[in-house]
Amino acid sequence: MRVLVVGSGGREHALAWKLRTSPRLTELHAAPGNPGIGELAELHDVAVSDLEGLTELALRIRADLVVVGPEAPLVGGLVDRLAIAGVPAFGPTAKAAQLEGSKAFSKSVMDAAGIPTARFTVCDTVTAAAAAIADAGGSVVIKADGLAAGKGVFVCSSVTEAHAAVQACLVEGRFGEAGRRLLVEERMSGREVSVLALCDGERVVPLAPARDAKRALDGDRGPNTGGMGCTSPVPDLDEDAVADIVAAVHRPVVNEMARRDMPFRGCLYAGLMLTPDGPRVLEFNVRFGDPEAQVILPRLRGDLLDALARAATGSLDGADLSAGPDVAVSVVIAARGYPDAPEAGAAIDGVHTAAAVEGVTVFHAGTALEHGRLVAAGGRVLNVTALAEDFTTARKRAYTAVSRISLAGSHHRTDIGADAAKERTHA
Repeated sequence: MRVLVVGSGGREHALAWKLRTSPRLTELHAAPGNPGIGELAELHDVAVSDLEGLTELALRIRADLVVVGPEAPLVGGLVDRLAIAGVPAFGPTAKAAQLEGSKAFSKSVMDAAGIPTARFTVCDTVTAAAAAIADAGGSVVIKADGLAAGKGVFVCSSVTEAHAAVQACLVEGRFGEAGRRLLVEERMSGREVSVLALCDGERVVPLAPARDAKRALDGDRGPNTGGMGCTSPVPDLDEDAVADIVAAVHRPVVNEMARRDMPFRGCLYAGLMLTPDGPRVLEFNVRFGDPEAQVILPRLRGDLLDALARAATGSLDGADLSAGPDVAVSVVIAARGYPDAPEAGAAIDGVHTAAAVEGVTVFHAGTALEHGRLVAAGGRVLNVTALAEDFTTARKRAYTAVSRISLAGSHHRTDIGADAAKERTHA
């Protein structure tokens, strides 16, 4: 099969890396890709926002399957365009992608399907938001309704913090159109977990669960980010618990979307809070998570290309999405200034030396080549992923590899996987 991967981040590098192992693969292409992906695939300089250009590229290379990585082209309707052109694609249509593109739409689906989630109020004025905040006593989560690159979420502990979040969205316009409408949500307590599943419009097959670290600083402090690291499996979520979540969350969503004549095909990502009253949905994404993909895919036993092709064509039966026995720890190396104002252009050294550590793969997340030199080109620059038989060993391998990479002004969390290592030690 000739495959085109759309995207340029760490998720897409992980997808390309895993697809490369498929016996069904004959050609691998990526647009626009990155230097890491360029070692695995032929790169094409077409932006993820150029839906017409991507469709023309897929036709020109005679792609048998297009794998869409990021959310924006999915919400924008790339899969719809490809379908009209007769090109199979892995990912939902624009209508189905509203599950991520609009949090208000997502909540309406959850309400109709009876899926446990936080209480919420949709607001598009400062006055309405203030009333919702007052009703909740200030302990709320403020969310931009649209796509905000993982940064449109404010976890607030006081009325003052909540009003500042509303000000940033509705008055300052920090997130543009994505923040013109808000959700004021009940703030839930518990531990977060990500459960991803492939869907073919009817069937749902889960992948291994993962837990990412969203805050910028150790100890889950600092601002929210797109994710500073990730681990898989999740010690407090066994196979039976995952099956229960899929039955209570993913399958009802797929059924409700089918009822609305918006069949969901692709990867349905449920971000959940494990509360004292059971799992409750925080959000849905309509693609592989980032950095979740960077720990889930290295553990995947089966043929990823076979599974994605089956999902895209409505025939998931027979797909092998089981995980191997090894655990995975991935540490994000971020550029100076991330997440508020990341600096680009700093030189990166030591990537190949880091990748030489046993069990380690370095995924490029925000890199570029300038005059033959690898440089930072995004907020999250590299994902250093380590596999091992236990979390203690995986953490040691990952951080040994991180120490071999030089990027001026960069920062990373030092506690990724620490809780998992303790839990497994005491189990």
